[in-house]
Amino acid sequence: MREYTEKKETCGTICLKYLLFIFNFFFWLAGGAVMAVGAWTLAKKSDYISLLSSSTYSATAYILVVAGVVVMVTGILGCCATFKERRNLLRVYFILLLCIFLLEIIAGILAYIYYQQLSTELKENLKNTMTQKYRKEGEERVTSAVDKLQQEFKCCGSNNYTDWADSIWIRSPEASGRKVPDSCCKTITDLCGRRDHPSNIYKENGCITKLENFIQEHLKIIGIVGISIACVQIFGMIFTCCLYRSLKQEPY
Repeated sequence: MREYTEKKETCGTICLKYLLFIFNFFFWLAGGAVMAVGAWTLAKKSDYISLLSSSTYSATAYILVVAGVVVMVTGILGCCATFKERRNLLRVYFILLLCIFLLEIIAGILAYIYYQQLSTELKENLKNTMTQKYRKEGEERVTSAVDKLQQEFKCCGSNNYTDWADSIWIRSPEASGRKVPDSCCKTITDLCGRRDHPSNIYKENGCITKLENFIQEHLKIIGIVGISIACVQIFGMIFTCCLYRSLKQEPY
């Protein structure tokens, strides 16, 4: 009876080892995906971060990058801990899983909270950012972001083209008589912003709604990725606990 029990426990341990190994393989791939989403957000979608008064959007992306790197390292550690059957390594692995779980939950929560606050923030700050910082010395990132925003989304100003009447730069001699920046023009040529006719500029299209929709879509992606991977990790932590309990206590 005793031999049967020991054999049964051994088989259970083997099953747990392979389950945890399979989990780690997919977990490692998921870590690459999480890191890629965070890096993609920062590298390709960061142009408009300078137009936001809050750093929450970029913070969620940085959290995903860090979590992704740690996930990939943890996946390798998990494989080593599983096949070497070292309880101390399993403890470290479990702690890392828990830390990553918390990081991804935080990223998901931040994305959700900022998703709710984004509309209010843009309404309160976008016009001021565009009119006060455009073409201002030291604010080259804002200038570049505004020009790209207006061209990419075919819009002009925060609410509409009349917002530019309050612009410090438009009122200055440097604007050379422009009524709006040249990036408001449907076809950009030098000084095309002098003519604000609907045939020339995106006269009725404000940028605020389009920027809001753009960022909200990416916040959804960040939130879904963070929460989804965190939920999957619960299984990894359960497998780790079960394997830890099934192994004999190491001598010290």
